[in-house]
Amino acid sequence: MPKMKTNSGAKKRFALTGTGKIKRKHAFKSHILTKKTKKQKRNLTHFGLVDRADMKNVKELLTLR
Repeated sequence: MPKMKTNSGAKKRFALTGTGKIKRKHAFKSHILTKKTKKQKRNLTHFGLVDRADMKNVKELLTLR
């Protein structure tokens, strides 16, 4: 059986933490930033974690078990 291919879009967007959780970036931080407050933009800078409900789908894209 051939190897599973990792989804190349997903591997650019997600990263594994040391404990096995999956890190993600926040959306809405790329353009139309003039109308957003400093506080909004600052809070979107930090990394978040993938929700438990989406974990199965993201692991499948990254070919993790």
